[in-house]
Amino acid sequence: MNCEEIKNLMMGYIDGELSDEQKSLVEKHIEECEKCRDEYKSFVRIKEVTEDMRLADLKEDIWAGYWKGVYKRIERGAGWIFLSIGAIILLAFGMFEFIKSIIFDPSLSLIVKIGIFSLTLGVVILLVSILRERLFAFKKERYRDIER
Repeated sequence: MNCEEIKNLMMGYIDGELSDEQKSLVEKHIEECEKCRDEYKSFVRIKEVTEDMRLADLKEDIWAGYWKGVYKRIERGAGWIFLSIGAIILLAFGMFEFIKSIIFDPSLSLIVKIGIFSLTLGVVILLVSILRERLFAFKKERYRDIER
């Protein structure tokens, strides 16, 4: 094997992920090639240094400050507003198209058309009402500021 192939296997060798055949090839090459041996030693040192490194977690008081922050409240409020507006627009458009197709369908009687129109309008009003209720409840949630 040449040096490039050994370099590709070197981290697997250090991590103990190679087959016995691959291990022996790497070991034999490292014994014979000073350049690869030096690179192997530097990889081992890097692994020793970085093995116990971990990212530090943010403290609870920092997170608590973030969750109470004005930007978070604005972002969430704006998100709910745009979600509500989008839902209303899409539901209204869907209702309009649905009713338009029913009104111009000559095979349906007037009573069926009125029933479908009423049902659709009721569903849209209920969905908008639920969205508004959830937004209101979110803003007034009593336990939102309690730390877990």
